[in-house]
Amino acid sequence: MARERIFIVEDDPGLAELLVEELDAEGYHVRHQDSAEAAWPEIEAWQPELVISDLRLPGANGMSLIPKIKGLPVAPAMLLITAFGTVNQAVAALKEGADDFLTKPLDMEHLLLTVAKLLNHRRLTTMVATMRAETSANTFHGMFGKSRAMRGLYQQIEQVAGADTAVLILGESGTGKELVARAIHAESQRAEAPFLAVNCAGIPAELMESEFFGHAAGAFTGAQKARAGLLKEAEGGTLLLDEIGEMPLKLQAKLLRVLQEGTMRPVGSDKETSVNVRLLAATHRDLEAKVQAGEFREDLFYRLETLALQVPALRERADDRELLAQQFLADLTADKEQQPIFSAAAMDCLYQYPFPGNVRELHNAIERAVTFCNGNTIEKEHLPERIQQYQNDALHELSADANSNGLSASQEEPAKALRPLSEVQQEYVRYVLRETSGNKRKAAEILGVTRRTLYRWLAEDGS
Repeated sequence: MARERIFIVEDDPGLAELLVEELDAEGYHVRHQDSAEAAWPEIEAWQPELVISDLRLPGANGMSLIPKIKGLPVAPAMLLITAFGTVNQAVAALKEGADDFLTKPLDMEHLLLTVAKLLNHRRLTTMVATMRAETSANTFHGMFGKSRAMRGLYQQIEQVAGADTAVLILGESGTGKELVARAIHAESQRAEAPFLAVNCAGIPAELMESEFFGHAAGAFTGAQKARAGLLKEAEGGTLLLDEIGEMPLKLQAKLLRVLQEGTMRPVGSDKETSVNVRLLAATHRDLEAKVQAGEFREDLFYRLETLALQVPALRERADDRELLAQQFLADLTADKEQQPIFSAAAMDCLYQYPFPGNVRELHNAIERAVTFCNGNTIEKEHLPERIQQYQNDALHELSADANSNGLSASQEEPAKALRPLSEVQQEYVRYVLRETSGNKRKAAEILGVTRRTLYRWLAEDGS
């Protein structure tokens, strides 16, 4: 890893030399100038992670550097050094944007701790800013994703949005089908009109017809007033029928008439009424199988299937997992003074677990982790037990595969075959790389991880 850069602005030659020696010994890359005028061009060109400046300097003082430094595209942290008598000035510098100050005479141990703290905070701040920028660049109407599957979905949404006909949205539970529906509405010419979403599985069958199509006054006991129904409430806009596979056959016939004729008849009325609404339908069911079973109208299915979108499962978009996890973390910790970060082990767990509950399950897992995280780092132990256990089970399988390929100790020495899981993982990774002739892209696909994770594993292993 590249050494972090520190620029020192100090006119006392003895103190400057001491600072350079101490920081260099800690592994930092250090440069020095004795005035603000000489320092600024170098700081601007070199882009250090931290600037340490004396407050009192010949010519322009350290305060003059603050607005220039904080105006850089990626601003370094700034630590001021001041004599005891100018502490008030140092406090004023903090208000201007300096990150901290130390008083002379300097305690080197305290200085090094302060430097480490400021650099660590800057790393976290930069990482969060980078993730937010990446998230913003890969956001589409509330959906997050940069994978090929999601980019293809965004393109399809844009294409069907202008058609103004029914769209069938297919996908497993938790993939975000309602978000897709909202995106279609937002991209359409109906964007300024109402968007309503209703779950067909959540409405009792005996109330469903009245709920959708409305009813006339006196149509049934308790119907004292006429009701417009959801189709009329969404007039001019879009109505999403979630879990449409749960709609009774009788209502499917009435819904087909709305699609074909643009008319409907409220319960208890003998008059047809026109309706101007775009219908979107969503389901995680296999509608074709329901057609074969006589549980869904074939004509309605083919009418809806004309424009069908498939929302990818989370396991099909591995490149999006970290992006989603970081976004959920940012949303869930927005009110915290400092956002926690994921440890490498925790992120590995999120990459390896298949998430049958998809994006919704990932969000719930991050919510639990935030609840149980008391520090600044989300560890593997903060994730749900099933996610932790899945990784352990996966590593046990890796161990079994390694043994079957003759990678472990002989069966005559069972005690030696019992090794740490991390060791087995490293050994199996090396085995997969050998089998793929060093092709890291192919190896990452076989291991079910991203290349970024594979490179980190190799770095930790010294490979």
